[in-house]
Amino acid sequence: MSEVILDEKSFDKEVLDSDLPVMVDFWAVWCGPCKVLGPIVEEIANEYKGKLKVGKINVDENNSVAMRYNVMSIPTLKFFKGGKVVGEMIGAAPKAAIEEEIKKHL
Repeated sequence: MSEVILDEKSFDKEVLDSDLPVMVDFWAVWCGPCKVLGPIVEEIANEYKGKLKVGKINVDENNSVAMRYNVMSIPTLKFFKGGKVVGEMIGAAPKAAIEEEIKKHL
């Protein structure tokens, strides 16, 4: 597992202070589309290792982070660079579409 499991304590250090661009998967256990997206996120984490940090944050357990970034529906992928949100995708998307978004931020 190459993704970083994020929580309220580690989020700022792992995401906002990261030297690499970061893709964060906002998800929950009960979310069907999140289960579809999970293996794709893991593949991306492995394939982009060293170029992109990939994190997952459970919105049920870390609601304040989800609220801070206005996550209204899940799954939501947010892309961070230099501590700022530079892109987002809402809903389960195919791997090719996610990779297109990643390429904009690398």
